[in-house]
Amino acid sequence: MTNTQPTTVGFIGLGNMGSGMTRNLQAAGFPLVVNDIRREAAAELIAGGAIWATTPAEVAAASDVVITMLPTPRHVDAVVNGPQGILAGIADGGTWIDMSTSVPDVANRVRADNAHRGLHILDAPVSGMSVGAANGMLQIFIGGEAADVHRLRPVFEAMGDPERILHVGAAGTGYAVKLMINQLWFSHLVATAEVLAIGVKAGVDLDVLRASLVASPANSNFVENDVLSILDHGDYDEGFAIALACKDLGLSIDLARSVGVSAELSGLVEQIYRRAKAQYGDLAGEMTPFKLYEDLAGTELRRSVAVPA
Repeated sequence: MTNTQPTTVGFIGLGNMGSGMTRNLQAAGFPLVVNDIRREAAAELIAGGAIWATTPAEVAAASDVVITMLPTPRHVDAVVNGPQGILAGIADGGTWIDMSTSVPDVANRVRADNAHRGLHILDAPVSGMSVGAANGMLQIFIGGEAADVHRLRPVFEAMGDPERILHVGAAGTGYAVKLMINQLWFSHLVATAEVLAIGVKAGVDLDVLRASLVASPANSNFVENDVLSILDHGDYDEGFAIALACKDLGLSIDLARSVGVSAELSGLVEQIYRRAKAQYGDLAGEMTPFKLYEDLAGTELRRSVAVPA
């Protein structure tokens, strides 16, 4: 930022991700104006000097930059376009960054309906889960004007890994990149669970099977790293609920449909995720589809020598 006064950041959505992101913004010296459906979610931030706003409109009116981090496009639409929404408070020429995992439709409508106001609108969804949000090492994928990305880089760097803050293209491309990352990761999870369950049932030692996969052309970051939370600790990542994973998969399929590309494999992965949600509940972890295959194999897939957490 080029002005001498600290940039006031308005932040709406203080859940598992937003809580960590706002703590890091506050630690970096950004004055905060915050809002959430639960005021208690802001208690620590308020104690640290943040201002509580009772509506998104109040957040926007008191902020230089407004960030939303919300569960679904429906929530984003309500927060932006509602009677007390961001558009009711934001100044002409103001800046709104949507860091939710979403689709371009809501932001595109805002641009079309408010072209005369000169708003700066960016989509900047993130990867890194709640751990990355807490330690300020998120990956951030930004769609929007290059000048805005440059201007706002200090804000992004307060929340993310500077080496993995990527300007991925024009408005909407941040949403698309994040959805494709999620889709591929979920597909890796299902494929890995299936392969390990089949191999173990065929008599291969789990450690030997995974080591063989890691040494092979079929290796992936999921096989080498991410799956260890299950194999070593039985952790299916309840920090991100499977209901939200199913939401993301549905958005991915919607995006495929909107651009006219068939998505048969993605559709099957979505079905498997929805089956796991029905079986284990909405609040089960995002890696719970792995448990479907453990149940089919009749055994939990655990390494014989687990690495301490």
